[in-house]
Amino acid sequence: MKSTRRHFLKLGGLGGAAASAFPLTNLFAQPSLASTKPVVISTWNFGKEANVEAWKVLSANGRALDAVEKGVQVPEGDPKETSVGLGGLPDRDGRVTLDACIMDEFANCGAVACLEHIVHPIAVARKVMEKTPHVMLVGDGALQFALANGFKKEKLLTPESEKAWKEWLKEAKYKPVANIENHDTIGMIALDQKQNLSGACTTSGMAYKLHGRVGDSPIIGAGLFVDNEIGAATSTGVGEEVIRIVGSHLVVELMRQGNTPQQACEIAVKRVVKNQPEKSKQIQVGFLALNKNGEYGAYALQKGFTYAIQSPEIPNQIFESKSYY
Repeated sequence: MKSTRRHFLKLGGLGGAAASAFPLTNLFAQPSLASTKPVVISTWNFGKEANVEAWKVLSANGRALDAVEKGVQVPEGDPKETSVGLGGLPDRDGRVTLDACIMDEFANCGAVACLEHIVHPIAVARKVMEKTPHVMLVGDGALQFALANGFKKEKLLTPESEKAWKEWLKEAKYKPVANIENHDTIGMIALDQKQNLSGACTTSGMAYKLHGRVGDSPIIGAGLFVDNEIGAATSTGVGEEVIRIVGSHLVVELMRQGNTPQQACEIAVKRVVKNQPEKSKQIQVGFLALNKNGEYGAYALQKGFTYAIQSPEIPNQIFESKSYY
């Protein structure tokens, strides 16, 4: 099941050696590798609309944590987005289960996994961070916590997603396809006016997965990691491969060692290739990174990984990252 955001322009010949990516919406302007604060960067084309909400917070001198939470709620609440939130495709049992995590500048973090019936799992993840001594709640426990904290129980399986699931059941074959939203995630990282970093990551996970499957998205260090001294990173794609390398933490640690965000993303993707050389040719994994100086990077296994960025110098735009293959 394809979304219009998957109909990418083929612009491979336009990239300059000094640029980390090229714009899909503005062919004559290469993005800078650095930006003054504030800045927000998020995965995929739906990140552009998410950035609009995040920017409302950042441009008003708000906290990066509030910006990323508000931003990712946009695709979470969009029934047309089949890889995040309300519109998410179900597991093979027809149940929509959501995963999310959030992390602030103080290394506080919260997460939920395999959460059903709640449109905005990122808001529940923040409640876990702020109101419990835990980092992650899962399944029925996460739902019980959400309901106890005022969240409304809703049906998440939309008619469109139910129809797609019933069609899938005719053959019941499972194979992830790169850049098709059976595994895409909204990951967002931001730097605010006070030079503090935060991040959020939320998804409905792989379409038609085994019930109970959890990928990298709600796992701190895999789908998201923030170190306010160094930078932040998030990931998208097949979560199992990101978990194997603890991907977002790896990217941040590579920045700590002196690599630029772009270099760090590229090294992490190459680690995936080294671990799974044959599998990596068939799947998608992508990373975004942002450091304390506003420098950012993006890199993926396959062509077609897009991200959105907004800063004082860059109006909210979509770019396509460089890729390994």
